[in-house]
Amino acid sequence: MRAYDLILKKRDNNELNKKEIDFLIKGFTQGEIPDYQISALAMAIYFNGMNEREIADLTMAMAESGDQIDLSKVEGIIVDKHSTGGVGDTTSLVLIPLVAAAGVPVAKMSGRGLGHTGGTIDKLESIPNFKTNLSRDTFINNINEINAAIAGQSGNLTPADKKLYSLRDVTATVDSIPLIASSIMSKKIAGGADGIVLDVKLGSGAFMKDIKEAEKLAEIMVNIGEKLNKKTIAVLTDMEQPLGKAVGNNLEVIEAVNTLKDQGPLDLREICLTLGANMLLIAEKVDSFKKGYELLEDKLKGGEAFDKFKELVEKQGGDLRYIENTDKFKKSQNRWELKADKNGFLVQLKAINIGLAAMLVGAGRATKSDEILNEVGVILHKKYGNRIAKGDKIATLHYNKNDDNFAEAVQKLKDSYLIENKVIKPRDLIYKIIK
Repeated sequence: MRAYDLILKKRDNNELNKKEIDFLIKGFTQGEIPDYQISALAMAIYFNGMNEREIADLTMAMAESGDQIDLSKVEGIIVDKHSTGGVGDTTSLVLIPLVAAAGVPVAKMSGRGLGHTGGTIDKLESIPNFKTNLSRDTFINNINEINAAIAGQSGNLTPADKKLYSLRDVTATVDSIPLIASSIMSKKIAGGADGIVLDVKLGSGAFMKDIKEAEKLAEIMVNIGEKLNKKTIAVLTDMEQPLGKAVGNNLEVIEAVNTLKDQGPLDLREICLTLGANMLLIAEKVDSFKKGYELLEDKLKGGEAFDKFKELVEKQGGDLRYIENTDKFKKSQNRWELKADKNGFLVQLKAINIGLAAMLVGAGRATKSDEILNEVGVILHKKYGNRIAKGDKIATLHYNKNDDNFAEAVQKLKDSYLIENKVIKPRDLIYKIIK
């Protein structure tokens, strides 16, 4: 078997069988097949696609390229959640303790942020002393003891995906649905959970801009999960505007704490309850979405969800004083306020520009080696569809240095908004649930 022949086969729009896919992924991971040949294969897949069987085989090959987490010692049906990425997406910080408080074990492997999208691990590590580098035994013991654990991805978890993604990033093949689906699902399969809820973001701040493409991606990932015996549900959610009001690590942790106290933004609350109810369904904790939703509402209102978050923080070494009194979090040195220059309604709020503005002042990474400033970011005071009066505060930029990046961030923030004298309907938060 030769890589050349298999590249030619896919270039000519023919199917690759499981043995051929396994050969390519194994050879690439072990350094026997060079980058330029896998880059050519990725481009052939970009143009010709893959069928569902090929995508499932590619997913499994990448999952098996490195470590796989054995969670058989965890009692109950274990669930995981994955978001395709967005701006102000604080759902994991709320959702994991919320679902755990309802008695369902949650095993969450998370990543860091890059570009305009934030990372769960970065947000949690903004809590002083919070540890995300957990041993396998500690990860499993924490789930058994408090129903929840969050850890950074193992260095040898899906190494084929890491290598392939770095090639896709520089060969214009990132936005290939078969490659996106297999990348996401390989990490979830290797993570060891019994069931997965996928939060597929749609809009300017998300990878998927078009609802048909987002739906196609969601359906493929659900089908992959089913083929590989993982109960899987996908929820298509809005990311045209940021979720909640906070963008930036410390700011988002504070917002998560408020949401767990049932005092947070309504859109973040609604998304978390919807995703969480589906997680309870997968775990067979409830027999209907409505019962799951109501149970989680009770956990928010009764304080159990916030108590569970404190347990999680304490279990992973975090300083509880910051959770009990969020005023302790470090603040940025300066503030800049964007104010409305006319009356009307907010008819545009581009999430990607808000995310880029936050990144420019240090809340995100332009490259993997960049250091994040936890205290900086953006607070939104108005959202899509809100009535605006001239002089109203629309957003506040939290920053440290008044430099070229600050000036560019201010421009990005200004470009995010459009005010017109017309009434518009609020945006849908949830477009579709695919099972």
